[in-house]
Amino acid sequence: MTQPIRILLTGASGRMGGEVRKALGGHPRAVLAGAYAREARPEQGIAAWSSLGAAPDFDVLLDFSRPEALPACLALCESRGRALVTGTTGFGDDARALLERAAGRIPVLAAANFSIGVAVLERLAERAAAALHGWDCDIVELHHRGKQDTPSGTALALGASVRAGAAGTEPRYASLRAGDVVGEHTVQFASRGERIELVHRATDRGIFARGAIEAALRLAGKPPGRHRLAGLFEA
Repeated sequence: MTQPIRILLTGASGRMGGEVRKALGGHPRAVLAGAYAREARPEQGIAAWSSLGAAPDFDVLLDFSRPEALPACLALCESRGRALVTGTTGFGDDARALLERAAGRIPVLAAANFSIGVAVLERLAERAAAALHGWDCDIVELHHRGKQDTPSGTALALGASVRAGAAGTEPRYASLRAGDVVGEHTVQFASRGERIELVHRATDRGIFARGAIEAALRLAGKPPGRHRLAGLFEA
């Protein structure tokens, strides 16, 4: 029988970290090798960041922490020769450069959204942009009032897909924060007399945790490089 993939979770005490821990309970193909957060929570089996270097062996590090934690996560993965999947958003140029360098030595996947539907939406946005040269493009995202980064990482990823489909097309962004909305993204293309809207709505935060675990399962054993979520699901 194939051994389950061992996942080391960082950012374990956060909203997404909690969903991942829940989704890993009884998972048929993955186990939680260890859980880490800024502060230890022994009652939940979560250790402090300061002990990350002594983490048990793992196959994939799944990161839902903060941008400032990325160097430590990458250093651990590179020293162990393990893959990194990160859903942390808000990275600056320095962090993105670190990811690029690490991808020369380990498999790396950075995604703002682990929904399979959003992965498909990115592909659709790219194809639509390629067919609609000269049309206006707007990306509108709606999230719960506690989300801090604007535009959302998913909105920026969708914008990158639009630019990949039509070089020179620069989307405009609008961000809304209200209530407990899990996430909603609209990619709108408009021209004289007509408009196309591509919409994805998430109603269950668990889809992101399940998608992230599936991404980790598929990334384990892949060669070094920057991998895309849509590419893993299409493989």
